[in-house]
Amino acid sequence: MKIEVLFEAKKVEVDLSKGIDISIAIDPEAGVNAFHISRAKFEPIRVGSFVGSVKEGGSANCENLYINAHGNGTHTECIGHISKERVCINDCLIEFFFFAQLISVTPKQIDNGDYIIDLDSISHYKKINDCKAIIIRSLPNDINKLSTNYSGQNPTYLSAELCKHLREIGIKHLLIDLPSVDREEDAGALAAHKAYWDFKGAFRKDMTITELVYVPSEVEDGVYFLNLQIASLMTDASPSKPVLFNLLIS
Repeated sequence: MKIEVLFEAKKVEVDLSKGIDISIAIDPEAGVNAFHISRAKFEPIRVGSFVGSVKEGGSANCENLYINAHGNGTHTECIGHISKERVCINDCLIEFFFFAQLISVTPKQIDNGDYIIDLDSISHYKKINDCKAIIIRSLPNDINKLSTNYSGQNPTYLSAELCKHLREIGIKHLLIDLPSVDREEDAGALAAHKAYWDFKGAFRKDMTITELVYVPSEVEDGVYFLNLQIASLMTDASPSKPVLFNLLIS
């Protein structure tokens, strides 16, 4: 299926049959993990004599899923992640299609040994007006990102200054291939989250952060049509499935 959309006042074509899935599946046997969160667990339901496993003799497969969106795979979160007020991602993400810019960035090492992505790191990035989403791919882009256990590794993170800048230039949806925009251990400061959501200013429910994506290396930097989907969960974050589509400009 192909559709036409307006991008920068021009008609462009999008082939919806050729999506590029940049999510990391939640896998109880393997997959990514972060923040010392237990791995996902999928178990057949057991009620009386019924077992939700055909392999075990049940009539159908029916599993209970035990997951934590923040550490078990690709997830999208809202300001409810850091607010006292209960705010749910299902109420915040109510549009699902955006133009997004994919940029590749080499993290820099700072004096304390941490690796960060800051404003200087994205000096090559020039925002396009119609793009409300940015996808930051960190380099090197190893396929091991699909199965890394980041717990206790102090992975790369974003500076608060960069997150503030992205908010100020109109980015509504920030996607990264890292466990968090913030340092793994920061004494609860969450400076990058707070800068992005303007935590002490307007209560920005229309902005999201998606973490732990994986963009294959063969996908070139540039502008894409993004479909960002979540499960309908009334909590601060949901497992998500961002899918990119090429813009076909005639």
